[in-house]
Amino acid sequence: MKKFLAVLLAASMMLLSVACSSSSAEPEETETTAAAEETTAAETEAEETEAAETKAEDAAAEAVSDTVKQLYADFDASMQEQIGTMPENFGDIKVGAVVISLTNPFWVTMKDCYEAAGEKLGVPIDVQTGTTEGDTASQLDVLMTMADMDYDVIIVSPIDGTNLIPGIIKCNENGVKVINLGPGVDTAALEEAGGYLDATITVDFAEQGQTVAEDMMERLPDGGQVAVLAGLAGAGQSEGRTKGFTDTIAANPEYELVAVQNCDWDATLAYDATKALITEYPDLKGIFCCNDVMALAAVEALAAENIEGVLIYGVDFTEDAKAAIIEGTMTGSMSYSSARYTEAALQMAVMLNEGETFESNVYLPLTLVSVDNVNSLEGWK
Repeated sequence: MKKFLAVLLAASMMLLSVACSSSSAEPEETETTAAAEETTAAETEAEETEAAETKAEDAAAEAVSDTVKQLYADFDASMQEQIGTMPENFGDIKVGAVVISLTNPFWVTMKDCYEAAGEKLGVPIDVQTGTTEGDTASQLDVLMTMADMDYDVIIVSPIDGTNLIPGIIKCNENGVKVINLGPGVDTAALEEAGGYLDATITVDFAEQGQTVAEDMMERLPDGGQVAVLAGLAGAGQSEGRTKGFTDTIAANPEYELVAVQNCDWDATLAYDATKALITEYPDLKGIFCCNDVMALAAVEALAAENIEGVLIYGVDFTEDAKAAIIEGTMTGSMSYSSARYTEAALQMAVMLNEGETFESNVYLPLTLVSVDNVNSLEGWK
């Protein structure tokens, strides 16, 4: 009897042990299953996100017109010829950029494009600016501070040809490479001060003015009086655009250049200057404004006086200028791809950091957007 009880007790203990083992395994199995389900859900979410991004990219690509695709192809071919190929692999790099002012829509767009290009290329970039479009001192203060930080390359767009020279020299001394983008640094003054640039990427500003003058004259076959609203005196982009326009106009005796008025990139000054021009020259046929801010102010001044038929051109092809061209209140605006521009500048920064050198200035292809082609430029940025 005792033996039977002992066997029965042993069997009970074995059954209890198995039951406990089964019970203790259940939570482990449940946790494993839950983890697997979470992984699957995360993978599904990632796949859905990737699919959505691909769909968005495809939709964006479809929204780009054939004209823009060709312009991009031309731009890429030009950059390939002048810069070369973006390195597939490169070391750690930190890039800074000093732009002119976020009070101007063009530079707001450039800041956005810099940041988008940095994300695309895997290049960290920090975009800084002075306070206003004409505040040369605050822009220099920004660069002087950045020169002492841990940037490998800084891209500068100066307000005028000389205001950033002390900051560029400080970058040189600290081993920070400097790229001049857009508005030009006075290289002779920089060299005299003991500094140098590592690379330059820009546009031919004189070509911008020349292109506008040629288009304006084509639209005014009988000649007439024309004027220029220039930007800040001494600013390279303003000086170049003005010279390109005035030299081209001067070569044709059918046209009379009645005024070149500096308006400092300011809408109020441009508005007042336009009103004064049309009062003094009621037969005025065309105005070339050295940026879109001033061009839109000129349009507003003409509308206030109920004057039609004066051709107005700007530079930068901002969103507001695009709308004005579509409406027909502006005739045209000189443009180039800001997205491609900033991407090319970052590629140059990477290549400089990898030991490459650029002996010649890099120039962007230009496009005149006008009432004739504005509706074919879907997706241009």
